Amino acid sequence: MSRKFDQELQDRLVRYAAIDSQSDENSSTTPSTDCQFDMLNLLVDELRDIGAADVQLTDYGVVLATIPGTRPGPTVGFLAHVDTAPQFNASGVKPRVIQGYNGGDISFPDNPDLVLSPDANPYLASKQGEDIITASGLTLLGGDDKAGVAIIMTMARHLLDNPDLPRPTLRIAFTPDEEIGRGVGPQLPRHLQADFAYTLDGGEVGEIIYESFSADRAVVRIKGVSIHPGQAKEKMVNAAHLAAKIVQTLPQATMTPETTDGREGFLHVTDMNGGSSEMELKLILRDFEREGLEDKGDLLRQVCAAVQAGEPRAEISVEITPQYRNMRYWLEEDMTPVELARDACRAHGIEPVSTPIRGGTDGSRLTELGVPTPNIFTGMQEIHGPLEWISVQDMARATEVCLTLAQMAAKQD
Repeated sequence: MSRKFDQELQDRLVRYAAIDSQSDENSSTTPSTDCQFDMLNLLVDELRDIGAADVQLTDYGVVLATIPGTRPGPTVGFLAHVDTAPQFNASGVKPRVIQGYNGGDISFPDNPDLVLSPDANPYLASKQGEDIITASGLTLLGGDDKAGVAIIMTMARHLLDNPDLPRPTLRIAFTPDEEIGRGVGPQLPRHLQADFAYTLDGGEVGEIIYESFSADRAVVRIKGVSIHPGQAKEKMVNAAHLAAKIVQTLPQATMTPETTDGREGFLHVTDMNGGSSEMELKLILRDFEREGLEDKGDLLRQVCAAVQAGEPRAEISVEITPQYRNMRYWLEEDMTPVELARDACRAHGIEPVSTPIRGGTDGSRLTELGVPTPNIFTGMQEIHGPLEWISVQDMARATEVCLTLAQMAAKQD
């Protein structure tokens, strides 16, 4: 494999990962955090510096740009998100590069007890001799999805430096707030102006994903009866007790993230906040099928109704909000974008793999809104935690696949 992109990809990811751009689901602003503008504004400047056209930062926090085409063909979009996950510390990221990985355990300078072992991670074992990027042990790395940003920027720079390379018009979008399910608003399809698109937000080399979870978010609010505990007998209704009862009544041995895999969905309690007078539970509901997702919402309502019936003095409400839907429902009607990406993989000797992703991407929502958007690998591993790592060479493979995909798209009228 050519290593012509390795240094640029390494430099970009190290530079981008050091910038705090964590999203916040409790914020009502767009983007949800001001720090995401540090990445967004940087990308605006970098896109202008490499000569991209139509560069803009929208009022809803998306960076858009055009790579002019040299051949007829469909307009193809490439997307990545700039925010990092709120589940783990993302401030003060110190990326480090392990050149020519020797195949052994990887230790972390800021957390001596933390070990990334190839024994527990077979994919890492296959990366001996490659260059591995991790954080220092106290933060996530943020390769999800700054690896995707680095790949798209490297591809864009290469195409703009080589104006004779065949490609149709390409549209680039860098989105905020993907990690909290708010990366794609209703305006984006119209502003992206792509016939189809790809997110660079996947894992192992060869992954071409066209099936994701369907997702809802739920909020349960519990209002008890508050009174001084010294005078509470037969008067107090403790909202915290009722919240605990709801959680305990929900499935524990099944239908939770830690007990499911493959095509199994789940109910996941993410937050419990409040006190004896009022409590709020936040949950996420996931399933690959619409019917399964509806069933999980119904189960949550039934549990809350049963707890409410046992204590009629309390007030318990359930609010379920749609987040995104399985992109398969639309992509299976026209698999052209998926097959194009698979052909681009095979052109580089990579056998494409399409397994359902137990999560979602901006492509899930974008596909639902009318722009078919499967997901392409970047190489990111162990995301959302301190063991996160990525191979520079995997990123280079993704870059090569995207360039070939663009060339193949130019041949289609």
